[in-house]
Formats: sequence, structure tokens, C-alpha cells
Amino acid sequence: MLHKTRGIIINFIAYRETSIIAKVYTEEFGIQTYIENGVRSSRGRNRMALFQPATLLDLVVYMNPKKDIQRISEIKCNNPYQTLPYDVLKSSIALFMTEILHKTLKEESENKPLFNFLNQTLIDLDEAKVGFENTHLQFLLNFAFYLGFAPQTAKEIGSQFKENGIPVMLSPDVENTLNHFIMGNSYADLNVSRSLRNELLNVLLAFYRLHIENLSEIKSMAVLREVLG
Repeated sequence: MLHKTRGIIINFIAYRETSIIAKVYTEEFGIQTYIENGVRSSRGRNRMALFQPATLLDLVVYMNPKKDIQRISEIKCNNPYQTLPYDVLKSSIALFMTEILHKTLKEESENKPLFNFLNQTLIDLDEAKVGFENTHLQFLLNFAFYLGFAPQTAKEIGSQFKENGIPVMLSPDVENTLNHFIMGNSYADLNVSRSLRNELLNVLLAFYRLHIENLSEIKSMAVLREVLG
């Protein structure tokens, strides 16, 4: 049966000579896997651009609950980015976000509030002119809410580390900045140094690993740290 849904490309892998298998977070069906044939051939080269991580899509898809891999009938970009693919910092942040999503999103069910949050976060990143260097930090805190383990204060993070024997200490600067983010204050005008930003990222990823079993290495971190330097 055919269904319409919006989707966000998480990642893709090559399959055989000209095809790909793509992970897509959909508005109607949660995380789904799709096979797209011929997209890596000379005729399908333009279509391949639609499968880059973080691309926002309108989809018409076949859904067979008995199959692990579905197929796409129609696909188009519903919000072409103006800056994100061409700004190395923005694209690095988006790549980091999609890698986090790939390693954490497992539910094959509708979660429209989460989809809308992810969709709007990427649009805001694309449209931001200044002050977006901390987007990935705010994303991690906000995303933790949808995963069910959002902290109420920075002190709560430190307490959980201590209770679980995790040797991560929160400096006063880290606590103050985390509380600023947790309270929903704007991060666009917050002046965060490179060293503090790296420290905040380490703390938040340690917090994620505390709550998400077997969270593997985030490979995009190396690029993110370099471009944010």
C-alpha cells in the first residue's frame, strides 16, 4: 500500500553496483530502511543528491509490515537548503546530528513531535546567519527529552555520573552553561570558548552513554572539533 510521509535522510550505504540502502526518519512510520535502485548510475546521478544526510523530503512509499526493507515510489526535497550544504561548519553540525540519530533512533512508529523537532532544528540551522556554533549542544539536550532522560539541571547530570561511578567532573563554567541551555535560553548570543565547547560536548556524550547502552564512537566528532576550532 502507498503512503505519503515527510522524511529526513539519516544516512545511506552503497548496495551492489548502482543502488543504495537508505535510513530515513519518517513522520508517519519512525525509522525506516529503503532500497533505491539505479540511483548511483549515470542516469540517477541527480537523484542521488536527495539521499545526502539531513535532506528533508516529501515521500510516497510502499509499506509492507512483513518486510524489513521498503521501497520509495516518489521522492522530492520539500525544503531545499540555502546554506547548510555549502557552509562547512553547518554541514559538520548536521552530519554530527544525523550520526547521533543513526545510533539512537530505533522505533518504527510514528512520533510527530520528535519529527517536527528534528525537522525544525535543521531548518533553523540552515537559516541561521550567526550564532549557530552551539547548535549541536542544544540539540543533544533537547533530543534527550524525546529519548526520555532529559536532565532538569546540570547538577543532576553530575549526580548521575557520581552515582554510576563515571569519572567526569563538571566545572563551574560547564554547569553554568548547561543550566543556560537547559532553561531554554537562547544559545545564539552565548559566547562559548573552544575549550569549553569541547568540554560540554564530552559531558553530554558521557551522559548519553550512561543512558544508551552500547553507544559506539561518534566518528563525526573529529571533523566537528576541527571546524569549530
